Amino acid sequence: MNRRRFIAGMTAAGLTGTASAFSFFGLFGDDEPTAVELYPRRPLKASRRAFSVDESPTDEADAIGYTNFYEFGTEKGDAQRYGERFKPEPWRLTIDGECERPGDYTLEDILKPHPLEERIYRLRCVETWSMVIPWVGFPLADLLKRFAPTSRAKYVAFETLYDPEQMPGQRRAVVEWPYREGLRMDEAMHPLTLIAVGMYGETLPVQNGAPLRLVVPWKYGFKSIKSIVRIHFSEKLPVTTWNQLQPDEYGFYANVNPAVDHPRWSQARERPVGGWRRRDTLPFNGYAEEVAHLYHGMDLAKYF
Repeated sequence: MNRRRFIAGMTAAGLTGTASAFSFFGLFGDDEPTAVELYPRRPLKASRRAFSVDESPTDEADAIGYTNFYEFGTEKGDAQRYGERFKPEPWRLTIDGECERPGDYTLEDILKPHPLEERIYRLRCVETWSMVIPWVGFPLADLLKRFAPTSRAKYVAFETLYDPEQMPGQRRAVVEWPYREGLRMDEAMHPLTLIAVGMYGETLPVQNGAPLRLVVPWKYGFKSIKSIVRIHFSEKLPVTTWNQLQPDEYGFYANVNPAVDHPRWSQARERPVGGWRRRDTLPFNGYAEEVAHLYHGMDLAKYF
């Protein structure tokens, strides 16, 4: 049996891109889903390791086996249970808004010019758990520059696929579909912001956002939107899903901040997945040296 499939079949913890109290209270429950590969993953060759942290990566089985992906259901692991209809190939991505080269592109169009890199990043969920993930991808900035955003483009907005036939969780109005996220332009163009197409040296599993997702390592995980089908350059602050639904709990910026608690739990400490020993949460998830200047002069308790 393939080593990865064998390990994946014995898993019990994992990776998120969205967050809410629905799954928060299930975090320590007994309903631990089995990680399965819902479509054949393929090896990816990264040209180099562009960034790493001084921590060991989370076990791969944990990272792919315990996920939030509300498009498939509100319980952790629902993407594994109900994702068998999801087909990440072929895939198309729409680019529009305040740019000079809008269009509808295939996944191959998107990926072809970009050499892939491995980047080992921390991931911090708003639910207070954390991981360390070896992603494979390329800088979002390199992609955005290809479409020549105009001077009116102040923000970049993203949308997840909306297809209730493939994603049965969308048959329930848990949030307003499709799932939306957004970044300020300087955040989107920051060298750490990544378009990920793989993890652990292979293409992304369905439950982790196949075929491509955003990774913004200094923000809570729900900002790192999965299964992207649209990128929109906007002059105005974009609507984002969790901020729209619960603005007092989920801010637009969503920077990891141990000094600003969620209204229903503290953010001062976190639990690395795969262990039970909690540790202090780092400002900006440990990336303050690289990104704190983006927020100079801002009240981070107000702009949370």
